[in-house]
Amino acid sequence: MYNWQFPSWPNFSYNIHSLHALSLKFSQELGEVSGMLYGRSKALQDETLMELMLTEAIKTSEIEGEFISREDVMSSLRNNLGLNQILVSVKDKRATNITSLMLEVRKSFDQPLTLQMLQNWHRTLMAHALHINPGAWRKGTAAMQIISGAYGAEVVHFEAPPSAEVVNEMEAFVQWFNTDSFPVNGEAAEAILKAAVAHLYFESIHPFEDGNGRIGRAIAELALSQSIGYPLMLSLSKIIERDKNRYYEALKEAQRTMEITAWITYFGSVILDAQCDAREVVHFTLRKSKFFDSYKDALNERQLKVIHKMLDKGTEGFTGGMTAKKYISITKTSKATATRDLLALHSIGVLVQEGAGRSVKYQLNLNPI
Repeated sequence: MYNWQFPSWPNFSYNIHSLHALSLKFSQELGEVSGMLYGRSKALQDETLMELMLTEAIKTSEIEGEFISREDVMSSLRNNLGLNQILVSVKDKRATNITSLMLEVRKSFDQPLTLQMLQNWHRTLMAHALHINPGAWRKGTAAMQIISGAYGAEVVHFEAPPSAEVVNEMEAFVQWFNTDSFPVNGEAAEAILKAAVAHLYFESIHPFEDGNGRIGRAIAELALSQSIGYPLMLSLSKIIERDKNRYYEALKEAQRTMEITAWITYFGSVILDAQCDAREVVHFTLRKSKFFDSYKDALNERQLKVIHKMLDKGTEGFTGGMTAKKYISITKTSKATATRDLLALHSIGVLVQEGAGRSVKYQLNLNPI
């Protein structure tokens, strides 16, 4: 049996005692991030927000097997946040769709959830999809199943309620989201609990033909922000994508029972890890800002272009380090000039050298800043 087939659906049961330590740590991390950003310039806050939204857009797509270039997502975000004086053309429309969705969710944090809102989100996300009707609930008599495995050896992980029941199920979901209360003390514990249950509840209905995972993670983010009282800056999908097999397994197990303590503990740990990661992103953004304040007048145009390219990779760093070959590719300069520029950057402490000879490469030196 699946959860929606139990007589008690959708009244999930759970033990809240495991939430105490999680919610306390989450609250501490949340306070630290807020303290780090308090009083900072709007430009710095926008840069932090963009880095986290950039990661969320890329990772929530990767979970579903869609790989969107970082450059396209960044350009779309900068366009939408008003950070580009001249709008940049975005080649991949999926980048525009996912960033537009995230901004819509963020702007909706203080509004009641509605069916129309969810359908608009889906319409935004799937605007250029050819195989579905964006914004429409799924229809038809065929079962909506989550399946993996080769043809002839498929494994059914979950089967959602029949399409004929979707409208009623979604009306009940929205009613629950806007009115239900939770037997916990503190907004942090309520935020974790509501986000975990909301995500599982929505994914179990699976109301759209496609895009349910991305909409479901957006709903979890909305639940967190509404419970805390302001839009949070974190990326749930970055943590989920690190071990998405565990995510799918936890979801599969939770969808076969109405007792979901294990799911809440799992999803709560995802939320906590995402908030801890957000703290690291804020640290990175602050170091980046100080970095440019310290070195911008000492760098030529080529060097600045390369440093920007390296920093655009975020906290994960520039894969493989910077080499003379990569420097030439980015700046369209000669090997002699690339070597001279890199040695100069190393000599003033901007870059740290790794290896020697033909295998020499460089990483940014942000730690002393």
